[in-house]
Amino acid sequence: MAIRDMLLTLTSYPEPTPASVIDRAVSFASSLGAHIAAICCEVHVQVPGSLISFGAAGAIAASEAHRSRDSAQALLAAFEAAAQKAGVLHEIIREKSLSHRVPERLVEYARLRDLAIVSVPESYDQWNAEAIIFGSGRPTLVLPESAPSGPFELNTVVVAWDFSRSAARAVADAIPMLEKAKRVHVVTVTNEKVIDTEHSSEELAKNLSRHGVDVTLDRVDAAGRWIGDVLTREVASHNADMLVMGAYGHSRFREFILGGATKSMLSKPLLPILFSH
Repeated sequence: MAIRDMLLTLTSYPEPTPASVIDRAVSFASSLGAHIAAICCEVHVQVPGSLISFGAAGAIAASEAHRSRDSAQALLAAFEAAAQKAGVLHEIIREKSLSHRVPERLVEYARLRDLAIVSVPESYDQWNAEAIIFGSGRPTLVLPESAPSGPFELNTVVVAWDFSRSAARAVADAIPMLEKAKRVHVVTVTNEKVIDTEHSSEELAKNLSRHGVDVTLDRVDAAGRWIGDVLTREVASHNADMLVMGAYGHSRFREFILGGATKSMLSKPLLPILFSH
């Protein structure tokens, strides 16, 4: 399926999304000829009255809400400017939400788009990203906040392949990007877990060739290393612009229990990662 409709999630609180994320998201939409909507929530922070006096709590909540409102306005203005400059079809969505309701609000919007783009902050948790990956039913492109500004390139894409359902879903979702990439490496990590079929990567290569995608098959021995370490080394060795992988995990009492590779790559992404669940 062609990707024609994207959602970029912007965070106004506690720290605003960096401008570099906006620039790369707009560049990505432009490269695929897609429409992109940016959503940002003005956050109302609830301060427990049991901790401080109600008067002080109200003042703090009002101050933080004002800060969030200013950040949301600035972020959406920056997005508008970037999209107009790039000539990309776009839309702005401004919402208001209690702080703990923001992830579910973003998931609601993400379910109605072909793909969601979310950044992972270094200074606090990645709850928004986890909620969208596992709750939207759509592919999610995770952008590291530390990435420099500049055009989004798809010279080399690495696909993490283990013949699982999630990996198969990720490859299918990534086909529009794989078709544009100059080089595609399908990486299968051996001696890390049991792979259902020994020849699945060759069969995947046949499937992708029918989409005009030529791939290089790489088998890498885990050799006792964590799967996240292996994948990190592989994307670095290929100087990859994107990693495609299935996401493993489930939610329990508002806490996501992630698979080892998912947790490792999502906690500190070094490059854009397309996750599908």
